[in-house]
Amino acid sequence: MLNILTVLWWSGGVFLAALAVIVFVLYFRGTFRDRIEYKLLNIPSPDDPRFRLALATLSNSVFTTGCCTEHWVEADNIYAARIAAIKEAKHSIHFETFFMTPGRRANDFANAICDRANDGVEVLMIVDHHGTNKLSQRYWKRLKACGVDIRFFNKFNWKAPIDYFARTHWKLLVIDNKKALIGGAGVSDFWDGVDNIKDTGAWYDFEMSFTGEVVAALQGMFMQHWTYVHGTADLNVQVFNPQPSDDPLIMVTAGDDPSYRSSSVKALFLTSIHAAKKRIWISSPYFLPDGNLRASLIIAKKKGVEVRVLTNGSQCDKKFVYYASCELYGDLLAAGIEINEYQPSMMHAKALLLDDCWISTGSANFDPRSFFHNDELDISTAQLELVKHIENLFITGFSRCKQINSKAWSKRELWKRVLGRVVLFFQSQL
Repeated sequence: MLNILTVLWWSGGVFLAALAVIVFVLYFRGTFRDRIEYKLLNIPSPDDPRFRLALATLSNSVFTTGCCTEHWVEADNIYAARIAAIKEAKHSIHFETFFMTPGRRANDFANAICDRANDGVEVLMIVDHHGTNKLSQRYWKRLKACGVDIRFFNKFNWKAPIDYFARTHWKLLVIDNKKALIGGAGVSDFWDGVDNIKDTGAWYDFEMSFTGEVVAALQGMFMQHWTYVHGTADLNVQVFNPQPSDDPLIMVTAGDDPSYRSSSVKALFLTSIHAAKKRIWISSPYFLPDGNLRASLIIAKKKGVEVRVLTNGSQCDKKFVYYASCELYGDLLAAGIEINEYQPSMMHAKALLLDDCWISTGSANFDPRSFFHNDELDISTAQLELVKHIENLFITGFSRCKQINSKAWSKRELWKRVLGRVVLFFQSQL
């Protein structure tokens, strides 16, 4: 009996000690801190000339000019466009990404990059340390042997271990300071449906190509990150050469190293929601709006704005996030907001469409991680062709969805509710 009590005493002590460590880490991580709530009034509508400056200043964004020249949907088209752009490079290739995994897509990328590097093209790469940790040292050694300069974003540092939670979530490819490709896809066979969730088809995602002064703006932002990874920012005229033009205005929002109170990305989304007069269409694979954002969406709906959400169904790579997302549907559905869950496979497109004249798209999700932990990169513009393309992307996505209704939502299983609530408790860490 004494031995049993001793074991129970020690087990209880170990459990309490572990719990104390977890709470200690979460406390200093800021899990329990108060978040900023943006309160906005009289935001100009998207077709008001004042709107662009209001949005840029509130979200710490940069205005430039440029033109979307091409756009591609789904893996085969996206990866073919990237490889073609790389093969065109004559002077420089600057690439930054969050996610890479072993497989055909990573091998094709390495072949194209090494080919250009062997011909003397400067290749600088920034890859997130966490998001690319499945690739072998052999893979990286091959690229380095070809002359590729690879830097890992935010490697684990024992001096500041909690900082490892931060990520670069960018997907940016800049060619010769003339063309920039931006989208949501990593370098991975996952986007072909070859992943651990046994997809039935390619992930739903897209990529865009830009020319004009915006390319130099993106180049400068890349160089800012290059200094983060101990590189030297070289802004020679061949690399950084802005060419002002009469191209449409473009706003670039980089999710700065967050203070965990304010957030450029959240300010971008929330200000946009308050500005809409006709419709708000949101596409995000991870849809976890906080109370501030949900209240704003409900207010917009009550004003007569059409609010539609395109997000993942259960066929996704992070089911625990999906269950947490479902827990937030209730008051949105009650307000008449339309929530559509993509059915064929993983939905990975990230976009915001306002009325008939403004879009924001890039790497940012509608979730706390994008708001407070990731370095994101989004493009916003009123360029008519891109607005129409994003609208079509939504229409196609909606046609492949199941629309959620309150009755079915209220009948979800108890274990899913419990798991969702547990995840929501720690949602600032997602």
